[in-house]
Amino acid sequence: MKKKLIPELIPALKGYNGKKFANDLVAGIIVAIIALPLSIALALASGVGPEKGLYTAIVAGFVISALGGSRVQIAGPTAAFATIVAGIVAKQGIDGLVWATIMAGILLVLMGILRLGSLIRFVPYTITTGFTSGIAVTIFIGQIKDFLGLTFTGSPVETMEKVEAIAHSITTFNWQALVVGAVALAILILFPKVTKKIPPSLIAVIVCALMVKFLAMDVNTIGSLYEISAAAPVPALPAFDTAKITAVIPDAITIAMLAAVESLLSCVVADGMIGARHNSNMELVAQGAGNICSALFGGIPATGAIARTAANIKNGGRTPIAGMIHAVVLLGVLVVLMPLAQYIPMPAIAAILFMVAYNMSEWREFVGLVKKAPKTDILVLVVTFVLTVVFDLVVAICVGIVLAVILFMKRMSDATDVYPWTAADGDSALLEIPEGVMVYEITGPIFFGVATKVTDVIAASSERVVVLRMRSVPEIDATGLHSLENILAHCHRNGQKLVLSHVNDQPMKALRAAGLVEEIGEENLRPNIGDALAYAAELAK
Repeated sequence: MKKKLIPELIPALKGYNGKKFANDLVAGIIVAIIALPLSIALALASGVGPEKGLYTAIVAGFVISALGGSRVQIAGPTAAFATIVAGIVAKQGIDGLVWATIMAGILLVLMGILRLGSLIRFVPYTITTGFTSGIAVTIFIGQIKDFLGLTFTGSPVETMEKVEAIAHSITTFNWQALVVGAVALAILILFPKVTKKIPPSLIAVIVCALMVKFLAMDVNTIGSLYEISAAAPVPALPAFDTAKITAVIPDAITIAMLAAVESLLSCVVADGMIGARHNSNMELVAQGAGNICSALFGGIPATGAIARTAANIKNGGRTPIAGMIHAVVLLGVLVVLMPLAQYIPMPAIAAILFMVAYNMSEWREFVGLVKKAPKTDILVLVVTFVLTVVFDLVVAICVGIVLAVILFMKRMSDATDVYPWTAADGDSALLEIPEGVMVYEITGPIFFGVATKVTDVIAASSERVVVLRMRSVPEIDATGLHSLENILAHCHRNGQKLVLSHVNDQPMKALRAAGLVEEIGEENLRPNIGDALAYAAELAK
């Protein structure tokens, strides 16, 4: 049953009381604390100012929670978009990013309205694992510069360009930056073993900021590289530029697809944690609206964040109110405390993103697939991974999906077989094939990948009556129908009769729609092989 496009906030408000609000309030505040350093770090990794990460978490976080199809989804900037956004900003500027995000939001809204939420499950697991692991590697490589305090002579954008720049500038290594980064990394790894009540990323940026400030360390900080704004986000639309809008259409499609996949995967994880079921189409509409609003208010692309959603659930959040509170708290932090962000050292930001990259890398799933998956799936996984790192996500997803489709068709082609059937086969061992009759068994779908195989085998028959046993044919496409037309024409030219046995529902509907039932003759479609053989015996006489 299809769910209506109704935000989960509406049913969640029925019976809402003080106890539920208290739980949502605590969860919202804790998630905001977690989101604060992450939003800043992800904005910097995306090549934009630190405040834009908070704009995204505030605006998109509030809108997506208010309109979303999940009761517990927390949205905001995520690592998956960092390399995409950085590439768009480098090539098309902030205006290009705004238009790409708005168009992506429109696409997401349309996907939800057209009820395409369930189609996301058709993206192969090998592709999502491949590009997710690839994004993790690109984020890691992109932060080596700040972690080691390197000085680049240029501004590399592509991952391979960054690798080359790191190699050329390794002599500019700053040991003080490495010390700060190492301290931050140690806190991120070890602090959760002490307590999980306080986000380790928050402790890391505070400790490292104090180190740099009071030890007078020569380390880049956010304030030394970026202008920081503490102003609340206000709506603004860039100038309409047809050329720029056209140029970012592929990026908009990529953002929309990635946002849809990541947000719905986050919803599925959340469903398992709270024993609920999300409304995927409503979630897509909310994601679209959230991204449009984020772009209009100076933010970057947003989607459901699995880690922040899990933190919301673990801390008692059970309605969209928690996500809305998280956004309001971040707005207060932006206005009151944002100037303090200038003291955060860049190596600490790099360390945080190292941990983000590690957590999203899915290396265990990657290794597991390499060990256990079929070779064709491993090929799709590795190709998607390599293309994500070497080129970009657009190329990786396009090539990965095309390769997966081709390999799937190859497997389906191998699964479809056409062979002469004998009376000794299976449960029909007591049946006899009459003289002048040839029976062919077809197993598997008849589609464009195997249609010629079916035609070539059956065209070699010279018997007076040809019976096609189709009980194992679940599907037939237009090319398969054309193949049957060719077989029928061949039979007519050679004075042969064509009989079909046990045609399943989908093939039968397709035959009727194509007018082939009339051409073959209703009387020549028999319900089972026994009836078909008896009928064929009469025709053979």
